[in-house]
Amino acid sequence: MVPQDDSSGRGTPRADTPPGDDNTIDFGYERVARGDKQRRVGAVFDSVADNYDLMNDLMSMGIHRAWKHFTLELAAVREGERVLDLAGGTGDLAAGFARRVGPTGRVLLSDINGAMLANGRERMMDRGVVGNVDYCLANAEKLPFADNSFDCVSIGFGLRNVTDKPAALAEMNRVTRPGGRAIVLEFSKPAVPGLDKLYDIYSFSVLPWLGKNVAKDEASYRYLAESIRMHPDQETLKSMMQTAGLVRCGYHNLTGGIVAVHRGYAP
Repeated sequence: MVPQDDSSGRGTPRADTPPGDDNTIDFGYERVARGDKQRRVGAVFDSVADNYDLMNDLMSMGIHRAWKHFTLELAAVREGERVLDLAGGTGDLAAGFARRVGPTGRVLLSDINGAMLANGRERMMDRGVVGNVDYCLANAEKLPFADNSFDCVSIGFGLRNVTDKPAALAEMNRVTRPGGRAIVLEFSKPAVPGLDKLYDIYSFSVLPWLGKNVAKDEASYRYLAESIRMHPDQETLKSMMQTAGLVRCGYHNLTGGIVAVHRGYAP
């Protein structure tokens, strides 16, 4: 899908671009072969891994910490529970889960990207969170875990990068025990009138500038902005979770809908 520039300098998907077939998938505003998206997303995260935490703070002005705190509260994990954190990155959610499940619980920090997983493990050690955390290189679309293995499964800012989102949601449902929670923290669609225009200007001007001047990688942060726009909105994602077999699905908008936290339960 080819971006069309407008007077604000941001790219927006062309409305007249024909939809992709079953053999292609979005990579930002591009259409790529389904089998190629995972490799290209991997290259993005190989590039950004070392600056990931710094850029999160700069891009969100630190607000990402509040989003993650809300997510942890909504997950409501208890002492002794088992938690799987998918696309765990540098471990912000996993560290919070580990504190809540305590020494009798277990948290598995998982990521498909080796560089991100290595950074996550190092950051967890720096935090002193080591006694109840394990690590696993895994694809969210095909998890190497038995059915009903976890009390809570989360994915924070990772679902939009997954090639087959329905498969990942179905896997989250499969490995969550009956009554357990599946949590998706992700960028979403602004719900406050006028916020979408300001958010577009920020996303397609400030984010690439930060990528170019701080991380020395403008292209990866332009992909970030584009991937957010291509991600399903709140109601669509809720419906996808229900189709995946989760029940009692709902969501909470944060920062005017720029971010949403979805929660569903395994039946």
